[in-house]
Amino acid sequence: MKASMKAVALTAALIISGAACAQDVSPELIAKAKQEGKVVYYTDLIVDQIVRPLVAGFEAKYGVKVEYARADSQANLLKLMNEQKAGNVQADVFAMTSGLKPLQDAGAVMKINLDGAKALPDEFKDPNGYWVAANYYVMTPAVNTDLVPEKDRPKTYEDLLDKKWTDKIVWKPNDTSGAPGFIGHVLRAMGEEKGMAYLGKLGEQRIKSVSASARAVLDQVIAGEYPIVLQIFNHHAALSAKKGAPSQWLKLEPVMVQTELHAIMSAAPHPSAAKLFLEYLISKEGQRIFQKADYFPTRSDVPASMPELAPSTGGFKAVVMSPDDIARDYEKWAALYQQMFR
Repeated sequence: MKASMKAVALTAALIISGAACAQDVSPELIAKAKQEGKVVYYTDLIVDQIVRPLVAGFEAKYGVKVEYARADSQANLLKLMNEQKAGNVQADVFAMTSGLKPLQDAGAVMKINLDGAKALPDEFKDPNGYWVAANYYVMTPAVNTDLVPEKDRPKTYEDLLDKKWTDKIVWKPNDTSGAPGFIGHVLRAMGEEKGMAYLGKLGEQRIKSVSASARAVLDQVIAGEYPIVLQIFNHHAALSAKKGAPSQWLKLEPVMVQTELHAIMSAAPHPSAAKLFLEYLISKEGQRIFQKADYFPTRSDVPASMPELAPSTGGFKAVVMSPDDIARDYEKWAALYQQMFR
C-alpha cells in the first residue's frame, strides 16, 4: 500500500478495541512471578515521568521488585544483542521504538500470550505474539516561541526549507526519534521521488546534530540554543509549555505516529515476572499511569490526557510507522542521513 494511502487520522484505529475487557491475570502467573521475586527492565522511557510511577504501581500491587536501566533504543539493542551473544542475558523485558527485528532474527525474543492484549487495537499488538505496545508517540517538529514569532512558525514541511532557517535547525543523529525517523517519515508521507527531492533541499539547511535524547535536544531549544528542532515527541513540547517554557509543537501534516514496543527476552531469567509486568502495563490500571504521565495509552478505553495532541481526537492526519517499516528500512534511512546531512 502506498504511503499516501496510509496517511490517516487514526480515528478508527484508536477507537476500535481488539476485544472486550481483558481477563484478570491468572493466580498461577502471579504465584510464579512472586516466586521469581523480581523483573529486570531495559527501557527507553523517561525515568522520572513514567518508569518510576509504573514500577511503584507494579511493586505495590504484586510485591515483585523491578530493576530498571534506561537508554535510547539503539543503545538498548546493542546491550541486549551483546548479552544474548555472550549467553549472559540480564534483562527480562525491554521497551524500544526501533531495533526489535535484529533481536527476533537472533532468536532472542520470546513468543507471549497476554490476556490484556485482547483489549488492544490490532496495530498495538503483534499478530505473531512477540510484542505489545503500551503507548504510542506523535512525532513532530517544535519551536522556541521566544525565538520564532507566531507569523514565522512553519505551517508545512516546505516552510522548513526557507533560507532563514539555515543553520538554525537541530535534531538528534540516530533512532526514529531523530534524523533517521524524520527521513523515513518524509519518504513514506511524500513518496520516494518527491521525498528524496525534498530531503535534498533540506540538506542545504545545514541541520545541526546533537547526540542526546529527543527530550534533551528539545531542552536545548527551550534554552534558546536553537530556534527549531525536528522529530520530537509532541507531548514533551506541550508539557513544557504548560510549565511556562517557550515551547510549541508544530502540526505539520501528516505527522508521524510510532509505537513503543515491549517484549520479553527468550532467555529471560524471570519469565513469569516479565509476563506479569507486561500484563500490568497494558491493564487499565497501568494504562492510567501512562495517561496520568501524559503519554498516549494504547487501550481504547483509556483516552489521552491531552486529547488535542492525539490524531484521533486532535483532528489531524498521521502516518503510522509500523515495526515492519522500521525493520525493513531503518538502515536505509540512517545511511541517507550520513550521505545527505553529514
